[in-house]
Amino acid sequence: MSAKPDRIELGPGFEISRIVTGLWQIADMEKTGVPLDPDVLAAHLADYAEAGFDSFDMADHYGSAEDVAGLFNASSSSRPRLLTKWCPKPGAVSAEMVCAAVEGARRRLRTEQIDLLQFHWWMFQHPGWIDAIKELDKLRQEGSIRNLGTTNFDTGHLRVAMSLGIPLASNQVCFSLLDRRPAGAMSAFCNVSGLRLLAYGTLAGGLLTEKWHRRPAPSPSQAHDWSTMKYLRFVDAAGGWSVLQSLLDCLSAIANKHQVSIANVATRWVLEQPAVAAVIIGARLGERQHRADNLRVFNFSLDEEDLSAIDQASTRLRPIPGDSGDEYRRPPFLTATGDLSHHIAELPKVYKAERMPLRPARLRIDTGSIWEPLAGYSRALRIGNRILVSGTTATHGSGEIIAPHDPEAQTVYILDKIQASIEGLGGAMEDIIRTRIYLRNQDNWEAVSRVHGRYLGHVRPANTLLEVSALIGGYEVEIEAEAVVDA
Repeated sequence: MSAKPDRIELGPGFEISRIVTGLWQIADMEKTGVPLDPDVLAAHLADYAEAGFDSFDMADHYGSAEDVAGLFNASSSSRPRLLTKWCPKPGAVSAEMVCAAVEGARRRLRTEQIDLLQFHWWMFQHPGWIDAIKELDKLRQEGSIRNLGTTNFDTGHLRVAMSLGIPLASNQVCFSLLDRRPAGAMSAFCNVSGLRLLAYGTLAGGLLTEKWHRRPAPSPSQAHDWSTMKYLRFVDAAGGWSVLQSLLDCLSAIANKHQVSIANVATRWVLEQPAVAAVIIGARLGERQHRADNLRVFNFSLDEEDLSAIDQASTRLRPIPGDSGDEYRRPPFLTATGDLSHHIAELPKVYKAERMPLRPARLRIDTGSIWEPLAGYSRALRIGNRILVSGTTATHGSGEIIAPHDPEAQTVYILDKIQASIEGLGGAMEDIIRTRIYLRNQDNWEAVSRVHGRYLGHVRPANTLLEVSALIGGYEVEIEAEAVVDA
């Protein structure tokens, strides 16, 4: 058996274990209100580090996870790798807010420099995420953060983020034999850009293990923890319990062939995906641990026969819809708590509608662009149940051009702004009945159209696509939209 887990360089001079220990379960263990002993939990982290699993993933909202990791960090003779997340509420972001969040994490982790700060944003139609990630990068350059990453970013918004010139190290996403969304466009983008994936949900909350092989689905009393509740939704989306059992039968046969566990096979499959740097396997500290079994992951590889068998067994699986991270932003909401539509509806609107002074029955949206007052127009207008959105470009704030030479990334930013404008006037993307797309170069039609399809493929509005001789300002794309809000 391997004495220690394999390691990989995630950033310059920064190595992590290829199996990272996830501390999400600390929040689940604390949800009953019974306090946990931080000294005992820190001692358990020491046991993981001693076995070579010295890389720990957490977040600002994982209960006391950062405090526990900080306690261990302060007492450890060999510095652990501390990966954490900042998950702010959507809204305007100031440099002071970002600095306060990072300083709070450093204080809890008891470190001068955060090894990897991973940024999560709830609703991309709010452009504050661009300001936030820029401020995080300033702190990286100043030394408070060693490496900067993202979490649950879809491929389109990774393109936008990378176009800002920020050297992102990683994107943390759900990736398993049940959920192969990152294996497509996201992996292709990572392989070109050099970004690496940190995969969670690899064992689907334990459902991809011997524990549930040839057993009935968990009863409500057995599915009481957040992890099981969440990944049962993935199983249902992928085809149901019988489909999972067919996959487990295949994994069991491969496990017997290599004298390893089903969990080892499921983990090994994800680790062998070219864009994946490491997998994150959660730990319920003090309740159970699988360190010895996890070490076996590094003693074998999947051969062509194994991969062919897995592919054949996976034919019954329904693909999880959308791109990575969509489960937090649009139906189906594959999260521990289920339907998030009420949460999304309660989030603040990006833009505030104002009444037209000369036509008070009409509403308008201004986004702060320098062009709106200069040229005398509104970003969007509502007249009765009709919403008209002006030609929109990838202009951030008062005039910054986003992704100057990337039409695909510009389209992502533009459709986010159109969505925010329509929502500010009481509509939704589903209300759009027409779009017009203007391209500087018709050769970019397919990339731009695919982004349009991702946002509006479920709506199917009327659409016109045009090449124009030149777009004012040197933009690659400009889009206008019209919506009708049904009574």
